[in-house]
Amino acid sequence: MPFSLSTADDLKEDEYLSLEDFLYTIVDGLWRTFWHKSGPLPFFVSCPCYPGSKFYTVERAISRGRLGSLCGAALISKNGNDSLVQWDQVAELALFKQDIAQGSEFGFSAATICEAIFYGLHILLSRCSNKNSSETNDSVYVLVLDSKFGGLIKLEGDLSKLEFNSTNPCDAVVDWVKLHAEVNISPIDRVWNKLGNANWGDLGTLQLLLATFYSIIQCKGPPKKSIASLAADHSLRLQKRRIESRFVCGGYELVPSQQSAPKCEIVELEHGEDTFFRKQVSRLNFQRGEVMLLEDQQEWKGFCIQETLAEGNFWSYNAISVEHPRDLFTIYVGAHPSRLEPSWEDMSLWYQVQRQTKVLNILKQRGISCNYLPELVTSGRILHPGSCRKQSPGGRCDHPWCGTPVLVTRPVGEPLSSIVARSGPFSTEEALRCCRDCVSALKSASMANIQHGDIFPENIIRVNGHGSRMKVTYVPISWGRAVLEDRDSPAMNLQFSSMHALQQGKLCPSSDAESLIYLLYFICGGAIAQQDSIESALQWREKCWAKRLIQHQLGEVSTLLKAFADYVDSLCGTPYPVDYGIWLRRLNKAVDGSLDKGKLIEEATTLSIDDVAESSGTSGGGTSFSC
Repeated sequence: MPFSLSTADDLKEDEYLSLEDFLYTIVDGLWRTFWHKSGPLPFFVSCPCYPGSKFYTVERAISRGRLGSLCGAALISKNGNDSLVQWDQVAELALFKQDIAQGSEFGFSAATICEAIFYGLHILLSRCSNKNSSETNDSVYVLVLDSKFGGLIKLEGDLSKLEFNSTNPCDAVVDWVKLHAEVNISPIDRVWNKLGNANWGDLGTLQLLLATFYSIIQCKGPPKKSIASLAADHSLRLQKRRIESRFVCGGYELVPSQQSAPKCEIVELEHGEDTFFRKQVSRLNFQRGEVMLLEDQQEWKGFCIQETLAEGNFWSYNAISVEHPRDLFTIYVGAHPSRLEPSWEDMSLWYQVQRQTKVLNILKQRGISCNYLPELVTSGRILHPGSCRKQSPGGRCDHPWCGTPVLVTRPVGEPLSSIVARSGPFSTEEALRCCRDCVSALKSASMANIQHGDIFPENIIRVNGHGSRMKVTYVPISWGRAVLEDRDSPAMNLQFSSMHALQQGKLCPSSDAESLIYLLYFICGGAIAQQDSIESALQWREKCWAKRLIQHQLGEVSTLLKAFADYVDSLCGTPYPVDYGIWLRRLNKAVDGSLDKGKLIEEATTLSIDDVAESSGTSGGGTSFSC
């Protein structure tokens, strides 16, 4: 935009050409960003002389000597016949004047406001008179600009309340503006700097952009991409730029908090303080709303933290993907590889992240998928602030965050321990469903010779379905302590581990099923006391199985669960595998209701020793089976 106090015709040519380019740049940028990246632009820019006049391009107005009579430029919606432009096609009008303030200290002059209202009313009446017009008839934006400043005036009102007076139509329009119209006037702000460049980031230009954005919505409908999603993408780009420019703020946060304005400073650490500093920053703790960036096969991915799932050793979070905000994931943050030796707590994090990543990758590579197994979404390393000096893609630099592993899984749900604490014991239907889903997960994992090894209420989540027809599902999570081969050791849980795991430190083929029975006993109201040693834990199990306390408790909920407990009791400590298939079929019938209740009870109570022997391959090796 040229900047001069003169009013020469050659300068006016440059001003109108600049105005035309300015409006075209705005509408093209908005359309490509929010509506369609490719394809023809459904708008063009043309210039009127007065209300009701023809429209000209700047070049045509110059060639016909009408440049001096132009009043501004309009954003025109294409309708297929662009050679003859009508006023009802005007999506937005930009009045261009020599001085929009005209000496006023408070904003637009009265004459400028009246002129803008006059043009806005003419556009609304043109739209109203044309029934085929796609634009809305109740509001219009009029931009008012000069070579330095700009603002906008919005006219809005119901034209059906305009009562025409044939003797004095002007009075009728004035009455309508006073009684039924709403006029919004923005302040005047600088749009072009002294070099003639548009200040795209300043308020003056941003309000013009927003007015054009809403004008496009009036003509072409809502955008495919919202401003909120664009803002989220912008936040991610800013975070990447901060990392690239070695932006380190606030000491220990990867993403600075919006409530505070941390100062960047260089601190010289004494010997010994460096160890303390590294210990602090190696413990990553993200807050709600912060963005975690991770590198997955040379690709950056961003996740916005929504909720902290656990505290203490296991840094896990609920988060949404920045690229796909509708998807919710669970993120496990591990410990830095250099800290695994001295700390057993960090070794637990290794099982939670690196080992679980390995197990889920094995299931994925073998094509084992199930609605009741967690899905590996991605895994990688956290991107730390500053430049990374690692020598190879798999290497690490000396930054305390470099190499910190991250695992992202789904689905997201609530652990059974929280559900029981809040709502009490499960109903028969939910207990059967929980058993069915867990048996299905264990059956799928057994196809890859994988045992979970750590089944207890915190490691089973309930996932709520989407839609009226979707049921809840129960998913075993935390597969980091899974047993893949004989040398692997399972987790030790005094309340829920199997007897063989507590005695031998290894799993037998029925260990997962035995832990599942203890879990069913817990969610069905059974009392599991805290144990202080392996000896007391074994004594409690022997007492419960000998006196059939578990079968009795489960029998009050479901005869099928009682029969399943008897079956597992017959296999405890034996080398015989669990026949998950036959029990999955029976549980499916009970959960899906394919059999009526009478047949279901009859089937559950007529299971014989032959069924157990057929399923396990033996008729002995455990407590006698009876119902």
